[in-house]
Amino acid sequence: MVLLSFDIEEFDMPFEYEKTITFEEQISISTKGTKIILDLLLKHQLKATFFSTVTFAKNADALIKRILHEGHELASHGVYHSDFKKEHLLESRLALEELSGVKVTGYRMARMMPVDEQEIQKAGYLYNSSINPTWLPGRYNNRHISRTYFYQSQVLQIPASVSPISRFPLFWLSFHNLPLWFYKHLAKRTYQKDNYLNIYFHPWEFTDLTDKERFGFPGYVSKNSGRDMIKRMDEFMSWINQQGYPSGTISQFTKNIPAG
Repeated sequence: MVLLSFDIEEFDMPFEYEKTITFEEQISISTKGTKIILDLLLKHQLKATFFSTVTFAKNADALIKRILHEGHELASHGVYHSDFKKEHLLESRLALEELSGVKVTGYRMARMMPVDEQEIQKAGYLYNSSINPTWLPGRYNNRHISRTYFYQSQVLQIPASVSPISRFPLFWLSFHNLPLWFYKHLAKRTYQKDNYLNIYFHPWEFTDLTDKERFGFPGYVSKNSGRDMIKRMDEFMSWINQQGYPSGTISQFTKNIPAG
């Protein structure tokens, strides 16, 4: 099964590059991108999981309703994207459940940073998808962690997909920078090895990010953003169907995994 997921959040990434962006712009950019994502998923009849911050959800209520109406999953991405306290684990789940009227069972930490698994379990989550099991300078050093799903503190861990042997990450940056044919090649090898693919993106990737004065992003972040990203994602979703790979939400996927 292909597990497409999207981290929908207030677009605060320019702050990492010493740029300013208003809260209204943050929400507007992420809202526009989420609409594009939903249109593409509908076009290709694929299902996905949306990890939402409470902050974004409260400012995009109609989009949350559309996500659920079209058969996708709502999961937690915390209360805020740039601020975390352990209390936010439970707070975000309860707030999203109250806002949406559905049970929230999954969590993803902002920026895929480490999070205490016992606290995840205490907060009532069934799965956590906050691990990128690779080595990325200045960000991740997780080559010692299992490439595929496993249990920890009674919580099912579903790491982001990386290629077999080399553990080349298949996350959003790879999608932007690799030739699409080669990304598909790595995705196919990984799917054949693991029998599933867990890859994640963000709605702001569907905005043109090449304005360095506005966003401050280096080329490897802004490459193939905006219209180019829409085109690439459209082609990739079409490829998923051509391969005959089923798609589904992460919660659907977990139902076929024996309890740990």
